[in-house]
Amino acid sequence: MRTDFQRDRDRIIYSKAFLRLKNKTQVFFAPDGDHYMSRLTHTLDVSQIARSIARCLSLNEDLCEAIALGHDLGHTPFGHVGERVLDRISSCGFHHHEQSLRVVDRLEKDGKGLNLTYEVRSGIVNHTPAGHPETPEAEIVRLADLIAYINHDIEDAIRAGYLKKEDLPKGPISLLGGRTSERIDAVIKDILRESYDKPYVRTSSEMGEALAELRTFMFVNVYEQANKIIQESAERMLGALYTYFYEKPFELPPLYRSVAEEDGVPRAVCDYISSMTDRYAIGVFKNLFVPREGVV
Repeated sequence: MRTDFQRDRDRIIYSKAFLRLKNKTQVFFAPDGDHYMSRLTHTLDVSQIARSIARCLSLNEDLCEAIALGHDLGHTPFGHVGERVLDRISSCGFHHHEQSLRVVDRLEKDGKGLNLTYEVRSGIVNHTPAGHPETPEAEIVRLADLIAYINHDIEDAIRAGYLKKEDLPKGPISLLGGRTSERIDAVIKDILRESYDKPYVRTSSEMGEALAELRTFMFVNVYEQANKIIQESAERMLGALYTYFYEKPFELPPLYRSVAEEDGVPRAVCDYISSMTDRYAIGVFKNLFVPREGVV
């Protein structure tokens, strides 16, 4: 009764990696408030935007949804801070888009993988700015990811006190709008005007430049500043966890011990640490390195 892409979507939704996204940092770690974006809410946001664009362009909405729901399954705890730490300290390197593909291909279902279609798998691994989407649906998800994280990260940054509305660069804001809904609406309509009845999906050059300027502004004024708060402690924590399990791979959970035998210890340790939620990583660190009261 389901199409191949609908089946892929359902396999992703019911995976353990998808469930863990609710407790993984998007930008702000352990914020004081209930309305900040997590990795899960960001993923749902990307899915909604991608489906809306696909529907208006008469493209495959199910394919867009499956790619969007799976695109961040490989993200580390503590957001991009964790990604940079693992990439630096591991000999095998680490990039979240490649890890997302590894999750659905190799790690889910106790090492059996989810057996997803090629189109979904390709869309997942190519969702970053440096990727090369092979389908218009994959290009939609790549744009939807950019639209989602820039605009809702602005909301979170203002809520957290890192920005004021008047701090936003006036050029992009004059084109996109002052409110989140206005900015998202403006970009989507620009994509539809530029791409309708065309063999490609893209923004206009003016809109693309505005988004690039806003993204650069966010990296300089928000992402790097917010990351400084957790950078040092997260680096120490994840570095200690990596060293510990690298030296003692026999203490890895069974799945990752089998990965270590087949793919090497560095890869297995990266797989295990990247699978952790923020609070789980903190819990493992405390159990390993922090003395517990009353325990001799």
